[in-house]
Amino acid sequence: MRVQLPDGSPLELPEGARGLDAARSIGPRLAEQAVGVRVDGELRDLRLPLADGQQIEILTTKSADDPGALTVLRHSAAHLLAEAVRRLYPGVKVAIGPAIETGFYYDFDFPQPIAEDDLARIEQEVGREISEGRQWRREEIEREQARARFLAEDEPYKVELVDEAEGTISLYTQGDFTDLCRGPHLIDSKPIKAFKLTGLAGAYWRGDSANKQLTRIYGTAFFSKKDLDVHLERLEEAKRRDHRRLGTQLDLFHFDEHSPGSPFWHPKGMTIFNQLEALRLRENARRGYSEVKTPLIYDKALWVTSGHWEKFRENMFLIPVSEDHVYGIKPMNCPGHMLLFGSKLRSYRELPLRYAEGAPLHRNELAGALHGLTRVRYVTQDDAHIFCSKEQIAAELDGCFDYLRYLYSLFGIEPRAELSTRPENKLGADEEWDFTESELRSALDRHAISYALGAGEGSFYGPKIDLHITDALGRSWQMGTIQLDAQMPARFGLTYVGADNREHPVYVIHRALLGSFERFIGILLEHTGGDLPLWLAPVQVRVLPVGEGHVEASRLIAEGLRGAGFRVELDDRSESVGKRIRDAELEKIPRLIVYGDKESADNLAVRERGGAQSHKSLKELVIELTLLTAMPSA
Repeated sequence: MRVQLPDGSPLELPEGARGLDAARSIGPRLAEQAVGVRVDGELRDLRLPLADGQQIEILTTKSADDPGALTVLRHSAAHLLAEAVRRLYPGVKVAIGPAIETGFYYDFDFPQPIAEDDLARIEQEVGREISEGRQWRREEIEREQARARFLAEDEPYKVELVDEAEGTISLYTQGDFTDLCRGPHLIDSKPIKAFKLTGLAGAYWRGDSANKQLTRIYGTAFFSKKDLDVHLERLEEAKRRDHRRLGTQLDLFHFDEHSPGSPFWHPKGMTIFNQLEALRLRENARRGYSEVKTPLIYDKALWVTSGHWEKFRENMFLIPVSEDHVYGIKPMNCPGHMLLFGSKLRSYRELPLRYAEGAPLHRNELAGALHGLTRVRYVTQDDAHIFCSKEQIAAELDGCFDYLRYLYSLFGIEPRAELSTRPENKLGADEEWDFTESELRSALDRHAISYALGAGEGSFYGPKIDLHITDALGRSWQMGTIQLDAQMPARFGLTYVGADNREHPVYVIHRALLGSFERFIGILLEHTGGDLPLWLAPVQVRVLPVGEGHVEASRLIAEGLRGAGFRVELDDRSESVGKRIRDAELEKIPRLIVYGDKESADNLAVRERGGAQSHKSLKELVIELTLLTAMPSA
């Protein structure tokens, strides 16, 4: 048989050859370094056979920056962790242990609770395993045989997973530990040059709070000690920048167990929120959007029509009114906007019709998935739906791209795009999806935007372009989205009357460019470390009188700046000047005026965030701040 290498050249192999055989045929050095193989874009185990015509890429220990290579390494490291835990804690039950973006985790049901202090002992045991050397052996057995095996081993979580599986079951064994697993795994443990356990957490089995809470052990692994050191430095920086810590430090928001996943915005946090909302309203008005307001609660019938009852019900908060009557709190605005458009017969002269709404949405995220502002149940989006004809789609998509470029440039962020195509649970015919997917592809090409392909990751009603950003710590986040939908308007019977006096189908572009305000603010806080741009800062200037005799003059300065439209505080506490300056630095105040005997309205001592100092008049400061705090224009 013949496979194709990444450079397009063919590679002849005998029938039944595996990925490892392909690596050996290229060269013994490559085989020694091989950790996995990408087959037609899918990450596979080196032990699995290849097929004629497949395109392959051998991943090696030199592919340290390749997420696939790291996934194989870390998944194998997770199994070493499970082996060590089983040996150290007799009676422990083993759940699941996948690789994740920053490392891996494994969930365990311990007979007795463990603490952070126990991680060093476990890590030492894993180190011993790596020193001894481990090899992974893969085998496939029938489901009933696997079930009997894990029943005999008293591993109830594995039995549950086997019961849900179909066909044969694959197992991986290293040392004295065998795990139910699809792989892929390393051939042996030699590539694991750096291993570190990073923390403990509670996690409900299957992410369901109705199930037992397990102990989740987090860790990471790398091909080199240097890469681990860099990662650990990033983790420390991430702790310092954690938006949950900054939320408390800067007095922006907090969370309360009485409403999990729903932030309580403090006045300073609300200032940031309102500035983003003002930006949304201003730019929407400039770009021809009409602000609307739709109900928060709808009858079940609406969700059945939209398709959300079948596809999204588990993520909705439902309100049973009677045995046969259920309402749902909206998790998105689109069904309500469909009702708005359908409230009367529309003419082609009204199109495109752009509805925008910054309404609160509620999504029933699993308790174990909640994480500060970045994963919440109460969501506010810069949401809009553009109703247009088939001929208007391209121009409206162009407008969305122009808008998103402007928004992201305000924050110095360069988004990446991912085109997500039809999922298995899609609504509508393939021909319709061919058209909507091609429109999104063409828009990306017109704007010279490179994109990754998320095959099968589209919404059930249409393909989408998801916007991802990389923050200052190198982490990737999914933010906004642009979606093209022919299904939902059809389900609502939406049409418009064309110039030919006939009814025509209408298309809808769903778009949220910043995405969730909550998530965006959380990520922005971490990206900037809380050093927000002056126009977004909750307090832009703080005035510090040196002594009691300077309070009145300082108040007049503060009132003058406040009257000029700036957000100003007067800090006349009896604390020392040094402490008040340090407090202002911790609170990330952009400008600080220290007012003493030598200062006046014509000579102010101005300290910038970070320590730079200068002297200027009040008039000069107002001019400077006016330029810096003006919301940037397109």
